Amino acid sequence: MTGLSLLPIFMIGLLGSVHCVGMCGGIVSAFSVASASTRRFPVAVVAGSGAAAGAGALESIIRVVCYNIGRIGSYAMAGAMAGGIARGARTLAGVSVMQVGGYWLANLMLVALGLYLMDAWRGLARLEAAGQMIWRRIQPLTKYLLPLDSPLKMLAVGGLWGWLPCGMVYSMLLTAMLTGSALSGATVMLVFGLGTLPTLLTMGLLGAQMRAWMQRRPVRLMSGLIVLSFGLLGLMRAANGLPMSWLDALCVTPLAAGVKP
Repeated sequence: MTGLSLLPIFMIGLLGSVHCVGMCGGIVSAFSVASASTRRFPVAVVAGSGAAAGAGALESIIRVVCYNIGRIGSYAMAGAMAGGIARGARTLAGVSVMQVGGYWLANLMLVALGLYLMDAWRGLARLEAAGQMIWRRIQPLTKYLLPLDSPLKMLAVGGLWGWLPCGMVYSMLLTAMLTGSALSGATVMLVFGLGTLPTLLTMGLLGAQMRAWMQRRPVRLMSGLIVLSFGLLGLMRAANGLPMSWLDALCVTPLAAGVKP
């Protein structure tokens, strides 16, 4: 898997993060403005309002960064699991039909994700509802991390939050499965997570103002249309027997997974 073929994965994370703002934005903002009673981070506060303000800003950055490291770490773990499972299935089956079918399915999921971001079709919300069964088992663990008064706790709660049911994450996990290996699957999800990072870092620091802007309909429409285009280009390749290698940079390419035209 080349850096070029990972470009659409990063872009999907970046553009799809308008959905992350709705699902995770509130909790990230809450982390960054936690009450003073829980602030025990190792940040030295020097006398003076300017120094205190700077220390508070640094503390907010530490909170948000730790949370996101944990969240992206969970994505990479899930990607490794998905890629490893697919590798085992491919070894047992010994056929490439599964891979080609997976390529079709992955791009159909991108189409669904684009429509979801545009609020044109909410089918992926059903997948999120199904994932609630897993989340109900994980969510109670968060109470043992309160108060969130250390970087390790923030890292842990981010790791748990990474398993929150999310249609966008599910669509990328299909792509991770398509790679056919644990390492490549983890790489896909890591790059996807890094794509979501700029928005969620900014969201954690700017709070409701950023959240309101990202949820505006024109922003969601633009992001959804671009993600939809990635999926449609991939389906066009599949329908033509996977030619047009010049589209590698714009498609979730199957070549990294060993699918040959």
